[in-house]
Amino acid sequence: MKSKMKNPYKDKKWFKLLGNKYVWVLLFFVIWMLFLDNYSYFDHRFLDQQVNELQDNKKYYQDEIKKDQEQIKQLKNPEQIEKYAREKYFMKKDSEDIYIIQFEGDTIPDKE
Repeated sequence: MKSKMKNPYKDKKWFKLLGNKYVWVLLFFVIWMLFLDNYSYFDHRFLDQQVNELQDNKKYYQDEIKKDQEQIKQLKNPEQIEKYAREKYFMKKDSEDIYIIQFEGDTIPDKE
């Protein structure tokens, strides 16, 4: 007589679940989509972060462009050009002397 051993786990719920081929296909699909695919979840997260950074950069540069446009409008006035040249580049007229006063603890570094 042949004695057939009965699998003690055959009636367990988890064994039936793991023995199902659809569960294995679903598990393979999920692992593939999360880790192995060219359009995986982690790649999407990385790309979304890059898109957010680029959008922040775009907003920053648009704000800077607006500031520069305002400054260009102001510099169309000859008096404003003279003021800008004096303040930014320390330019002067031939008959003038310029004195730059530095106080102790100034945050402006010396140009050497």
